[in-house]
Amino acid sequence: MQLHLSTWAEVETYLKRSTGIIIPIGSTEQHGPNGLIGTDAICAEVFAAEVGRVAGALVGPTINVGMAQHHLGFPGSMTLRPTTLIAVIRDMVASLSRHGFDRFFFLNGHGGNIATATAAFSEIYAEASLAPPGHNVPSLRCTIKNWWEAPSARRLSNSLFPGEEGSHATPSEVSVTYHAYPQAVKDAEMTPRVAPNGGFTDAADYRSRFADGRIGSNPALATKEHGKTIMEAVVPELADSYRAFLAA
Repeated sequence: MQLHLSTWAEVETYLKRSTGIIIPIGSTEQHGPNGLIGTDAICAEVFAAEVGRVAGALVGPTINVGMAQHHLGFPGSMTLRPTTLIAVIRDMVASLSRHGFDRFFFLNGHGGNIATATAAFSEIYAEASLAPPGHNVPSLRCTIKNWWEAPSARRLSNSLFPGEEGSHATPSEVSVTYHAYPQAVKDAEMTPRVAPNGGFTDAADYRSRFADGRIGSNPALATKEHGKTIMEAVVPELADSYRAFLAA
């Protein structure tokens, strides 16, 4: 059910039974000593593919560079400005809505995208609200769902990695990527074992506070087996969230 692996005729047929689509959105940024730079995009993509399979939903292309300016102190990290990401989301929604899609479920893998995506949704709604009376503006609905906020994700992070999950380069997200790409598993020493917590502003401030990129986490606990466990528990919950979004 991937858009990129479908023909236009298959999409046209799909739209006769559903006007919803799942769009994975992630980031390209450092994830500590053993986390893949593509972690957030990989998580969003693999969860979206499985949710699409379970829910019978079409899955759009992954937005794999997000709003990650604070990670630019680490080589390989990339970012879109908030205004750029807003424009990307608006244009993707506008393109698909032209063909009849009207429910857009953004499955998110990066916390830094939340505020910008929400602002993009507000821009989309404002365009409809500001249209002159009588204009035929389609009624669009957008939402963003963070996979790590699914009840099972929280429960498993607490049970598998008690006190060591943290908020960035977490063992949960690294485990999911190891399950998806077992050939890319990394081994690295964590010093200290659990990284410090705290806030940050720009890239230089982030790098000065969190020398190896982690925040409050110990991703040395990540395994591909844990990733499989997390995915098997979380996918049904995300599929239920998608179905509820369509029905609302």
